[in-house]
Amino acid sequence: MKTQRKKLAITTLGCKVNQYDTDAVMTQFLDAGYSIVDFDDQADVYIINTCTVTNMGDRKSRQMIRRAHRNNPSAKVVVMGCLAQTSPEEVRDIEGVNLIVGTDQRGRILELIEELDVTESASIVDDISAVRDFEELPVSDFGGRTRAVFKIQDGCDQFCSYCRVPYARGRSRSRHPQNVLSHVGQIVQDGYGEIVVTGIHLGLYGRDLNPPVALESMIQQIADIPGILRLRMGSIEPHEITDELLELVADHPAVCEHLHIPLQSGSNRILKRMRRNYTTEDYRAVVEKAREKVPDLAVTTDIIVGFPGETEQDFSETMNFAEEIGFSRLHVFKYSKREGTPAASFPKQIPSRVKDSRSKRLIQLGEMMAENYHRSFIHRTVQVLVEEVKEGMASGLTDTYIRTAFPTSQTDELVGQIVSVRVIQADKQGSMGECV
Repeated sequence: MKTQRKKLAITTLGCKVNQYDTDAVMTQFLDAGYSIVDFDDQADVYIINTCTVTNMGDRKSRQMIRRAHRNNPSAKVVVMGCLAQTSPEEVRDIEGVNLIVGTDQRGRILELIEELDVTESASIVDDISAVRDFEELPVSDFGGRTRAVFKIQDGCDQFCSYCRVPYARGRSRSRHPQNVLSHVGQIVQDGYGEIVVTGIHLGLYGRDLNPPVALESMIQQIADIPGILRLRMGSIEPHEITDELLELVADHPAVCEHLHIPLQSGSNRILKRMRRNYTTEDYRAVVEKAREKVPDLAVTTDIIVGFPGETEQDFSETMNFAEEIGFSRLHVFKYSKREGTPAASFPKQIPSRVKDSRSKRLIQLGEMMAENYHRSFIHRTVQVLVEEVKEGMASGLTDTYIRTAFPTSQTDELVGQIVSVRVIQADKQGSMGECV
């Protein structure tokens, strides 16, 4: 009689680095013969990869843990990631949790969960501040996506006053260059059209290695791998964008004309209170230099509104500075008080209604800037990496990170291909065009 395959359901909250960690853990289970099912289906094992950047991240993580237990009380439930690392006792108190794993030793999850009975529980949460080695977690399956997120760095040494990430992820640690190149080479051979190189603090890549390796050197080597179509970089701090990195964006055919440069505030006073290592003048200079080399460059960013002590004047400076820079996309976050961070005890905490109002105004500005940027490509030909074909329409991303759709008579064979598209119309969501 044929043995039925065990089923795994897994969900991810938070950032692209978390997505990579999820893909790595999922690969372990696939290699062991598990099948992957939807999170709301009946599964033998549920894994929740948690986020603790905001209070909302904490809340959603707890909700997904409870949902897993409700979906199948007889299943084993694994909680991993940042909330598991910073608040293991809180996680342990949630009914149905069998295994808690922080942000290290995720390579042991399969082995540990198979040893546990559904009535047993275990926890492996290390002192992450003492971890100095990058945890190698190979990935062979990226969930059917055409873009593969690949982590080359973990941890953060910056300790911004509002941020819990260094306590959740530990100190900066880098993947060895040879391991990076061998893994990315395999991903390219497997047919993924775009590699998104990411990390918790990507700009610190290689500084902990012996000998040190510069990020731009690593990006150059990845971009030179035969067969790679596109290389996109994750978030990089403004003071870590070097001339050499900009040259790669400008000149290397595989490197996308897109930089995600976190701003967080357009007020120098607030930036200082946040412990950010730059001023708006520094930020402006980096963007101006980048656009001199790459005129069509997409610049996306993160901004926090309602930081403790942020006045209406500070917020106006942020609005004005964002409009001056002309971002192609804004990610707006309302400040979230995180216990254990310096900003949690700052005076003049901003009321929720004020944060809500400022967030809405900034989002509206972001939508206007996005539409302006998208419309600048009307009547021009762009290159679209096709991610989906559905009901006669193909869609995907340009290298400048614009979601673009076009009609096609082809079907799935177009997925993963780069197609030339002439843009006809655009709005704040993206653009529409025709294949040329």
